[in-house]
Amino acid sequence: MTAPNIPKYHIIVNESHDGGYSGQCLEVAGAISDGETIDELLKNIMEAIDLVQESIVERAKANQERIIDLPIEVH
Repeated sequence: MTAPNIPKYHIIVNESHDGGYSGQCLEVAGAISDGETIDELLKNIMEAIDLVQESIVERAKANQERIIDLPIEVH
């Protein structure tokens, strides 16, 4: 059985001097978040990725731009 095509994101993770972590997604400009733990950071960064992508789609629709889905092949 093959795995479904699930996008993979790369997150730069930095430990904060005050405790906790911050992260930035390399593939989605503007998707930046933080959390007290790595698990919380990852949950928050996924939400940030979703919000940025929703914003881009809404802006494209408002400008009557074409949106094309590009399947990602996982190796």
